[in-house]
Amino acid sequence: MPYDHRTIRALGGALTACAALTTLAGCGSGSHAAAPRTTDAKSTTSATSSIPPTDAPAAALPLTGRTIVIDPGHNPGNYRHARDINQKVDIGTTRKECDTTGTATAADYTEAAFTLDVSHHLRDLLKAQGAKVLLTHDADRPFGPCIDERARTGNAARADAVVSVHADGSATGNRGFHVIVPARVSSGAADTAKIVGPSRELGEAVARDFARATGTAPANYLGDGTGLDVRDDLGGLNLSTVPKVFVECGNMRDPKDAALLSNAAWRQKAARGIADGIGTYLKG
Repeated sequence: MPYDHRTIRALGGALTACAALTTLAGCGSGSHAAAPRTTDAKSTTSATSSIPPTDAPAAALPLTGRTIVIDPGHNPGNYRHARDINQKVDIGTTRKECDTTGTATAADYTEAAFTLDVSHHLRDLLKAQGAKVLLTHDADRPFGPCIDERARTGNAARADAVVSVHADGSATGNRGFHVIVPARVSSGAADTAKIVGPSRELGEAVARDFARATGTAPANYLGDGTGLDVRDDLGGLNLSTVPKVFVECGNMRDPKDAALLSNAAWRQKAARGIADGIGTYLKG
C-alpha cells in the first residue's frame, strides 16, 4: 500500500538505527549475527572444574611388575629326537634324561600338545593381569629344552613364580589332579632350602584354585587327598632357585580324565585355575 511522507521518515529512522546496531545485536529475522555471550569468572571456573582430568594415571593391573615363567611339559618334537632327549644331565642328586616324550590318551592326544595349549591360555590370562610372562619353549625348537635348561630359564628371569604344566600317565582308575612341590634337597648343584616354603605356598594356592575352576578333585592315588605331592627326583625342581611347582592336570590314561583333558573348554578352565592360584600366591 502507498505510504505518506511521515511514515517514510519513520521507517528511514528505524533502518538507520538498525544498521548502527547490526554489529552488536543483529537486526531483523533474516540476520545470522549472534549476540555476544558474556560469562563471568565464577561461571567459567565452575564449568572448567566439572571436566575430569584426562592425564590421570590408569590403575595398575594386579600382577604388574611380576615375572612368571611357564614351562610347557615336553616338546611335540621330542619323539623324533630319541638320542638327544635320552642324553643325561645333572640334577644335583643324580643324572637323568634330558627330557621325555610324555604320555598320551588312548586316542593319541599327546601330553605335549595338551601342555602347550594350556600354557598358551595361561600366558594370555596372566598377561591380561599385567604380568611379564616367559615360556621355556613354544614348540619353536626341534626338541627339549632339557630339564636343567628349563630350570635355568626361571632362575635367569628371577621369576616370582614358575609353573611347569603336565598331565600324568598313571593306571586306569587313577583320577584327579595333583601339584608337585620340591622336597628339601642339598646335593651337588641342587639346593632347594630357600624355595621349599614359598613353593609349598604356591602349590597349595594352585591346588585350591584349580579344583574350584575345573570342578575336579585332587588325585585319588597319591597325596592323601591334599592334591600335593613332594618330590626330590625332578631336575626342574631340584635346580630351581625361585618358587616352582609342577601341575599334573589329570591322568591321560584314565578314560574319564582323558575326556576332560581332550576338551578345549575344560583346558581353558584348567588354565584359569592355575592363573588364579598364581595370582592368589603373588597377592599374598
